[in-house]
Amino acid sequence: MAHRDPPWLTRVYSQPSPIQEEAIPIILQNRNVLARAKNGTGKTAAYIIPCLEKTDTTSNTIQVLMLIPTRELALQTSAIVKEVGKHMGLECMVTTGGTSLKDDIMRLYKPVHIVVATPGRILDLASKDVAKLNNCKMIIMDEADKLLSPEFQPVLEELIGMCNPVHQICMFSATFPVAVKSFCQQFVPNPYSINLMDELTLRGISQFYAFVQERQKVHCLNTLFTKLEINQSIIFCNSVNRVELLAKKITELGFSCFYIHAKMQQANRNRVFHEFRNGATRHLVTSDLFTRGIDIQSVNVRRQEREQGAGEPTRAASGRLERSQRENRRSFSTAQL
Repeated sequence: MAHRDPPWLTRVYSQPSPIQEEAIPIILQNRNVLARAKNGTGKTAAYIIPCLEKTDTTSNTIQVLMLIPTRELALQTSAIVKEVGKHMGLECMVTTGGTSLKDDIMRLYKPVHIVVATPGRILDLASKDVAKLNNCKMIIMDEADKLLSPEFQPVLEELIGMCNPVHQICMFSATFPVAVKSFCQQFVPNPYSINLMDELTLRGISQFYAFVQERQKVHCLNTLFTKLEINQSIIFCNSVNRVELLAKKITELGFSCFYIHAKMQQANRNRVFHEFRNGATRHLVTSDLFTRGIDIQSVNVRRQEREQGAGEPTRAASGRLERSQRENRRSFSTAQL
């Protein structure tokens, strides 16, 4: 049987998106890059493709470090690296917190060219001199706004110091906080800036915003479930307690529903994530864990729950789960009166 590329590969990469057209040639010129574009426009491929092109598979050293803020997004990114580069003979490793450190150490005894990692775990491995970063000349920061939070920034600075002194840093995100300016002044000199944030909402996504009383939220959700044609939906809440409570109420309404949040054990998070991607349930309630670039093909409704005074409802999260060339998406936000 002839090999057939997976649908997402042929659909997304049949021709370069604007961010790919701008970023790929610049990265291949060894320039530092500061790229800002809407989520769902192909930023992941914009850095993976040139990283693969620049990797020397005859040298069994870590040459590319891709830093990702969440475990789920790291797993997804590494899967894309392996899929796109499967005929190139390169070795990609993913390492995240919450998994076996011993397994990661054993894996690093074998050749690894590209490491996709959450910052804390790769720092742990590098500090033990197991992950040797002295030959790493490419550092990718995906979802850089999250990576530059106070939680991660000291770790990033230490990791950069462990890499080859002659290195290239490429930062990708939909938003950049003020902290990025001071960080770039110190660690990313003369970056090539790309800004494709012409509008905040991707084409094909309809957004709605509803003001409701707290006691009306579940009823509103029930109405959406019964009135809309939903393949799969993701519902965002702003606390772990609300995630579990809402998932329980949705189940009591008779709908299949899972929940996922950062306080769950990693094995349980992995199980829920993969079962939802495989269609085992129609609805998923989550915290902000899933707002970072997760690609789930069948999701056509996203709902974000806010409390009064929680700030703008949709700028940060809208589009993070979407991918180019998808139509007829709906995004709902509800706020308490």
